[in-house]
Amino acid sequence: MSYQVLARKWRPKSFETLVGQDHVVRALTNALEQNRLHHAYLFTGTRGVGKTTVARILAKSLNCEKGITAKPCGVCDACTEIDRGRFVDLIEVDAASNTQVDAMRDLLDNAQYAPTSGRFKVYIIDEVHMLSKSAFNAMLKTLEEPPAHVKFILATTDPQKVPVTVLSRCLQFNLRQMAGTSIIEHLQNILGQENIPFEPTALHLIARAAAGSMRDALSLTDQAIAYGGQTVNESEVRAMLGAIDQSYLYQLINALLANDGASIIAQAKSMEERSLSFEVALNDLAQLLHQIAVAQTVPDSIADDLPERHLLLDLAQRISPETLQLYYQIALLGRRDISLAPDEFAGFTMSLLRMLAFTPSETDLKKTLNKTPAIANANLVSANTVNINAATTEVKTVTLPTETATEHQVAQSAEPTRSQLNIPASQPAAESSDENAETQSFENITHTPFNGNWRGLLDQLKLGLARNLALNSALLSYDENTMRFAVQDKDKGLLSPMYQDKLSAALQQHFGRKIRLEFSVEGSVNTPAKEVAQEKAVAQAGAESSIEQDGFVQALINEFGATIIQNSIKPI
Repeated sequence: MSYQVLARKWRPKSFETLVGQDHVVRALTNALEQNRLHHAYLFTGTRGVGKTTVARILAKSLNCEKGITAKPCGVCDACTEIDRGRFVDLIEVDAASNTQVDAMRDLLDNAQYAPTSGRFKVYIIDEVHMLSKSAFNAMLKTLEEPPAHVKFILATTDPQKVPVTVLSRCLQFNLRQMAGTSIIEHLQNILGQENIPFEPTALHLIARAAAGSMRDALSLTDQAIAYGGQTVNESEVRAMLGAIDQSYLYQLINALLANDGASIIAQAKSMEERSLSFEVALNDLAQLLHQIAVAQTVPDSIADDLPERHLLLDLAQRISPETLQLYYQIALLGRRDISLAPDEFAGFTMSLLRMLAFTPSETDLKKTLNKTPAIANANLVSANTVNINAATTEVKTVTLPTETATEHQVAQSAEPTRSQLNIPASQPAAESSDENAETQSFENITHTPFNGNWRGLLDQLKLGLARNLALNSALLSYDENTMRFAVQDKDKGLLSPMYQDKLSAALQQHFGRKIRLEFSVEGSVNTPAKEVAQEKAVAQAGAESSIEQDGFVQALINEFGATIIQNSIKPI
């Protein structure tokens, strides 16, 4: 028997096996079950999403020998003949090759005759937008009032070119592009039944290249099987697709974050030597920045089996949201304007240098520091001030490990007055200590003393975007005026002015007065985020131990050879 390609062999033959078009399946199923049948249907959507497949399943549902049903039997003569493309009362017309009015008139003349063996005579007109204006006009009357035994099913990839007079006579269904996860799951199922070994990363590449088309995905899988010698591996699929390892994009972003212009230019020259398209590179860079933004906002939405997952999450922690948005906007504009550049290399490198130029740097922050009188008097040379509010002389400092200036100088030169901090005159000031936190006068607006439980306090604050900074900060000490925190080196990217302002505002709302925030960067500190992660790990280990020691589970393993799927165990 000759080989049948996957796209034909695994074409869905019922609504139950159709992937990714639940909204269409639901509407057609309800109509068939309630016998509310229209005389003309229009299916729209991009290539390979299942327009013709849905049309053929609908034709089977209308002509199945067991009656009009949403679940055709698939074994009667009508069902089997439709699956084989031999059913005499199913007429499929390719409008792209039959555009003229004479072909349409012949088709409509034949429509008046009763079906030969089926219940309905079904006309499937594919790429209907290719018909000429005269052909559309010829079919209008029949399309509006066809004989009772005729059903029209039209399909098109470009509904904008179909006259509104035709659209108004049809029930229209828009078939969506397939989600990447749906394509991957379907390919996994097919390759499993075909006994073809595969690597998950290879299927991710195929799904990405298919761009929402299941047919394209199946065709690429067929090609990958032939290319890889009955296996679907990442290396072979990359070679087959001509896909370039996108690690250079991560290297570019790392160079931007490190303010390393030399590495950026060197990477661009390497891309030029490899004949990479700089326009495509800017598009891919924008896509990567979007993925990082998603990982930053909703990290749980990043699939566990995504090859770049750990890199995305790492960059999401290191790059500030405002810088990320800046890079994304510049990438979009660079891609739009690259045709105006002297050449693609110049356009690409100028976009990257623009990102570098507009990224807030430590030098810019020092310039701001020297222009502020309250700080200039302190003779502070190497402290990095991130936010200065001149109206209240509120100072927030970030002290890097290598800095030599003392925080005491900053505090003395810009010490807020008691009236500025809204502290009653009768309330004694607590003494600051780097080791022991004082609590006598550190109360919130309900006069509840703060006991130094930073993690507990977070549950009472309205943090919003500042929650990530708060969770990754360890409270070192505090007094009535100041709270001192430490963050790990890997989290210093969170110390953006915006996040600190929001955290300061939340604390002010809670305590009823302004509190000065001071941050330092240290190698290892015990943050609320670390505590939560440790507790989750302990709970997970306990859950796994309980399952492994359960008598019933052990019996299943011993008697039936069952295995425990570790990632399915969740603590209660």
